[in-house]
Amino acid sequence: MKPPIVRYPQKSDTPTSHLPFSPCVVVGNLVFVSGQASVDASGRIVSDSFAGEFRRSMENMKSVLVAAGCDLSHVVQTRNYVRDDEDLAAFNELYKDCFSAPFPARTTITRCLPDSLRFEIECVAVIPATAEE
Repeated sequence: MKPPIVRYPQKSDTPTSHLPFSPCVVVGNLVFVSGQASVDASGRIVSDSFAGEFRRSMENMKSVLVAAGCDLSHVVQTRNYVRDDEDLAAFNELYKDCFSAPFPARTTITRCLPDSLRFEIECVAVIPATAEE
């Protein structure tokens, strides 16, 4: 049996970082997206309200998913990092704007980000069969 091909898809608008990691890794039809935060295309943090940082983080994640051949509807798991407990209610409402039932499996951790970030998200997605062919 041949080992699965590992790819590191990236488009010109995929957010980058000065840190040593890939925005995503594709193994077979699985997409592993690294943590996406409120950063611009060069990886510079863009501070904002919680909602603003959430939306920018999600736009960054969408860009990474598109480069891999899928979108938010193909996400099967998310891991979410919320700096402040008081933002959890807003997080849950904003999350429902991006994902619908049946929701992806989800883990949410609070009080784990530096002061410079309010939110970060990472995910696992599945590339649809039509995109692979």
